Amino acid sequence: MKTPLHRCIVASLHRICDSTVQRFNGFTIQTVIFCALFSPLAARAQFALPGQNSTRSISGQFIVTGTSQLSPLARSPRIAADTNLVLLDPALLVVSAERIKDSLWHRLEINADTPWRGQIFLVLHPARSPDEDITIFSRRFANGWGYQVRLPDILSRTRLAQALTGVVLLEYANRNATAHSAEIPAWLTDGLSQELLAAGPAEFILSSPEKMVNGLPETRLNAAERGLDPQAGARRVLENYPALTFEELSWPTDEQLNGEDGGAYRASAQVFTDALLDLKNGPARLRAMLASLPRFLNWQLAFQSAFRAEFPRPLDVEKWWALQVVIFAAHDPGPGWTPEVSREKLGEILRVPVEMRTASNSLPAHAEISLQAVIRNLDAARQTAILRVKLRDLGLAQLRVSPQFAVVTDGYRRALAGYLGEPRPVATGNGRSPVMLKKTSARATLKQLDALDARRRMIESTVKPDTFVPPSLVPYKNFNLNAP
Repeated sequence: MKTPLHRCIVASLHRICDSTVQRFNGFTIQTVIFCALFSPLAARAQFALPGQNSTRSISGQFIVTGTSQLSPLARSPRIAADTNLVLLDPALLVVSAERIKDSLWHRLEINADTPWRGQIFLVLHPARSPDEDITIFSRRFANGWGYQVRLPDILSRTRLAQALTGVVLLEYANRNATAHSAEIPAWLTDGLSQELLAAGPAEFILSSPEKMVNGLPETRLNAAERGLDPQAGARRVLENYPALTFEELSWPTDEQLNGEDGGAYRASAQVFTDALLDLKNGPARLRAMLASLPRFLNWQLAFQSAFRAEFPRPLDVEKWWALQVVIFAAHDPGPGWTPEVSREKLGEILRVPVEMRTASNSLPAHAEISLQAVIRNLDAARQTAILRVKLRDLGLAQLRVSPQFAVVTDGYRRALAGYLGEPRPVATGNGRSPVMLKKTSARATLKQLDALDARRRMIESTVKPDTFVPPSLVPYKNFNLNAP
């Protein structure tokens, strides 16, 4: 039985004689290997579902089949009014698929003349709902791998980009695979597809004409302004939601994969992927990771192997990513917080939510503890995980808190950095540069935090409630008192 772990796409692959299940962008995957006794041409013909209308792309890698029957949803006024939905047509879908592949090749710095090895069949069927599942089948033939993607003829641009990005990355990763198919990490598929949607041309994904006007087909095209910041969408999301940690990106929940978290997962994946690609030899490292995926049972091992020079230890990835989040926010930290909002936001950062039980058989009760309680009561591993997130959040908050809270926020950040043994800026002969200082003891850190709490309470006592200011008098456009 298939379990839909990702509402966007559920991938199923089948294996003869023994069945294995893997994870690929939140999908359930099974793999099929055809024995050499089968005719490869006959097997591929069965895979292509012959007898339906077929269209081949210019490179020959993509073959789209469809039926003459269109989804009844195409005539729905609600569907027609949704500009994020596309009506797929075989002749236009092959063009969109080639454009997505070309854009991915360009971003990963793969030679455009590199020949493909696995044919991809895109099979359309009438959509029963606007959020119907997409199914990806991957099969091992005697002479290589083949792929089939079953899509509804009406779906969102985001889900179409995710599906095509996922299958193109899978085809590239499986080129040297034998019995074991690659496991593509969800953050890579979502990150690259979000970037392509943000930076691609307006006609990146083509939709069938919506109506005929004077005998000519006419469809609405939403053109986004290009040539600006392709991370603008991610920036807007991460102004309201904290960026996910690398651990959270590695193990996303179903709600995050489905975009039900306000888009925080997809935005974090886009920024994380962009940051990896901006590393020295970043595209080459990602290509090496993709090529090595079939040799490992999970993508984490392939990632560590490809990026060993940049991240010798798993903890180094978290530390690097936390710094990238701060740098990302510093380029456009958003509107500054008022004193009252600064007080609330800083208080939220300094509280740690926990679950407590008064008895072994009682239901957990939600409570909040201080940073001092974390240091006193939790083991070293849990302390480090919690305090690193708080350290990152304090660095981001320092960019936006009001002036009276800026110094105390920096004090909390320095206290945690010292306790965790993080490099801190120290004055040298050439200015200020990061220097690794001796770790601060738990006793000294607790004393610092107590002093900072007293200073913060003194500042909070002087803060007056915010007063309403008419929009016409607000000096900053898009100023939002409730933005985090």
